[in-house]
Amino acid sequence: MIPLAEFKQFSEQQPAFKLLKPWWDVLAEYLTVAMLMIGVFGCTLQVTQDKIICLPSHEPRENLSEAPCQQLLLQGVPEQMEGLQEVSGLKNNLDLQQYSFINQLCYEKALHWYPKYFPYLVVIHTLIFMVCTSFWFKFPGTSSKIEHFTSILGKCFDSPWTTRALSEVSGENRKGHATGRTTATVAAEAGPGKVGEGEKEKVLTEPEKVVTEPPAVTLLDKKEGEQAKALFEKVKKFRVHVEEGDILYTMYIRQMVLKVCKFFAILVYNLIYVEKISFVVACTVETSRFTGYASFCCNHTKAHLFSKLAFCYISFVCVYGITCLYTLYWLFHRPLKEYSFRSVREETGMGDIPDVKNDFAFMLHLIDQYDPLYSKRFAVFLSEVSESRLKQLNLNHEWTPEKLRQKLQHNTKGRLELALCMLPGLPDTVFELREVEALRLEAISDITFPPGLSQLVHLQELSLIHSPARLPFSLQIFLRDRLKVIRIKCEELREVPLWVFGLRGLEELHLEGLFPPELAQAATLESLRELKQLKVLSLWSNAGKVPASVTDVAGHLQRLSLHNDGARLLALNSLKKLTVLRELELVACGLERIPHAVFSLGALQELDLKDNHLRSIEEILSFQHCRKLITLRLWHNQIAYVPEHVRKLRVLEQLYLSHNKLEALPTQLGMCSGLRLLDVTHNGLHSLPPELGLLQNLQHLALSYNALETLPDELFFCCKLRTLLLGYNQLTQLSPQVGALRSLIRLELKGNRLEALPEELGNCRELKKAGLLVENSLYEGLPAEVREKMEEE
Repeated sequence: MIPLAEFKQFSEQQPAFKLLKPWWDVLAEYLTVAMLMIGVFGCTLQVTQDKIICLPSHEPRENLSEAPCQQLLLQGVPEQMEGLQEVSGLKNNLDLQQYSFINQLCYEKALHWYPKYFPYLVVIHTLIFMVCTSFWFKFPGTSSKIEHFTSILGKCFDSPWTTRALSEVSGENRKGHATGRTTATVAAEAGPGKVGEGEKEKVLTEPEKVVTEPPAVTLLDKKEGEQAKALFEKVKKFRVHVEEGDILYTMYIRQMVLKVCKFFAILVYNLIYVEKISFVVACTVETSRFTGYASFCCNHTKAHLFSKLAFCYISFVCVYGITCLYTLYWLFHRPLKEYSFRSVREETGMGDIPDVKNDFAFMLHLIDQYDPLYSKRFAVFLSEVSESRLKQLNLNHEWTPEKLRQKLQHNTKGRLELALCMLPGLPDTVFELREVEALRLEAISDITFPPGLSQLVHLQELSLIHSPARLPFSLQIFLRDRLKVIRIKCEELREVPLWVFGLRGLEELHLEGLFPPELAQAATLESLRELKQLKVLSLWSNAGKVPASVTDVAGHLQRLSLHNDGARLLALNSLKKLTVLRELELVACGLERIPHAVFSLGALQELDLKDNHLRSIEEILSFQHCRKLITLRLWHNQIAYVPEHVRKLRVLEQLYLSHNKLEALPTQLGMCSGLRLLDVTHNGLHSLPPELGLLQNLQHLALSYNALETLPDELFFCCKLRTLLLGYNQLTQLSPQVGALRSLIRLELKGNRLEALPEELGNCRELKKAGLLVENSLYEGLPAEVREKMEEE
């Protein structure tokens, strides 16, 4: 006897797997259980009871068949029942052992194989059906995907975030009719016209929030938010993995086709052989030598019961087969390798829920047969909008207004700035800091400014560093006349948001990014005509020429900065139109000569040509036409000498020539009587012309990192000199005339060959110890009274 517990492993699956069992698989399971019980019951009868009972027949062996045995049985019974008289039978003279021998022998020789093995066949066929039904839950290639799917699905179904996201959607309509709620508040701020896409998303994200109140973040604690965030990542990776193939779909079809084929085979042979189950069996065996008889009439004791079991079994098989045929129809009639969330999108308003395909789609179709609610709740984790809402909720929970206020500090322009870097999104709590004047966002991807931005009434400066941002139209109106400074840094300049070029109150525009290689020569920039107040334009790029749109602001642009990252800037003629330009920077533009267009800028006050390829500056004579030029920066080039024409720059106040290849300075430099700052550090100067002593207005002189061995005494006639940098030269002594520099507050002497310092340094009344940069040994060599004087407060 086979205990039922042995078959339990075939029917039991993990509880989560029931989600992937549609009604026909569940019905098939119950049918297989019923068929298995029939088989087990029949096997039990076969084992526990006598199989067949035989009696010798007195009919000649050649006339023996089932008919005389049946006739004998039918004739004998009525006569005995009518008279109720004693009937005497034939004596066969056989003992019990001979009857047992005949019974076993006739069972093996005379009984047809179908009634003999019927219960065992039922068990075997049923086990095959069970295997076919559950094989894809056991096969490693499919079971792993099913386990992951059911695990993720269960977590998504039970996640508090799913409940929150769907409850927000369900409450949308009620809030649309309620007064004083979030939608009404946002619509009022947006003005007449429809609410923008970003605003609608904001409404969905914070259903109970009024713009003037802090967001409600108490529905999810931090741990639950992190768990939901991890679920989003799992769903993304699982989707990519499962959508690559269709092994689940193929395996399910194959096992279903196998079950259908098995059904037809079982049905055919059972219908053919079921009539072989007979109550009376004629048996002819050569046993006359042992028993005296060779013909027997036998009774198959379980024939009647087996015939009823066979009828039940065939009935169950027919129902099972019809179920399998319906399943095949369902498999081939519907596109099960594609799944659309259209109804979910319409119901939830999450329009970005993507349709899925292959095995992912097939499993969702099976889930719908179990309960469509699973797909609806699972869809929440396929939506990027839902993910962004969760990130927003976590951000609001983590970045409280109190924590953000700790990050406030004044920037270089004195504005109160809030800087946020590398966050997964923009916290809504930012917009509760009404005192913010400058907002700097760095490495924050995909920003959509919510209506709460309108609370920052003092905002004047916005920096978006690798942080692409979308701005609804209503907020564009809010910032149009309010924003004064904006900085945009991105990979390519075509990523600069178009709304930037509509901020008509903008005074400073700083753009950093590259033009695509095919567009670098054209250097096309969006029109700047709307920027009526623009005074400063900074462009860090690889442009082949000055963008033509710069001329749109020629009438009021005062500062233009072009940083070209080493790419050669060729066409500069458009600069002539910038008639009111005061400051011009052409940094790393690959210039080999000073552009002639610069000399036409009559209002130019500062020119910076840093980090180019200038070797000669003979054109410096033409700077006399720039009558207002006071600052000239020619540093970080390859200039070998300064021409005598430099004497024409009488109004020049600052001259930067550091990091060049100068070995001498012209004597005519002393005729630049207005010069207040001269920087010639990091060159190869061996000596200085005495004429430098004519620079009576000179206040800052930087000579560090040269090869100077001596200094002319005339240098110390520059009585207004406040800073003198002589570090890292080859000076062996410092003239006592240094005491004439009564205004000196900073003196650098480190890195020279000095053996002692002149005690006349004590005459420099403004020079203190902190302003004297020299080796300690030299400082200690000064007289004590000089050191005491320098150390006085």
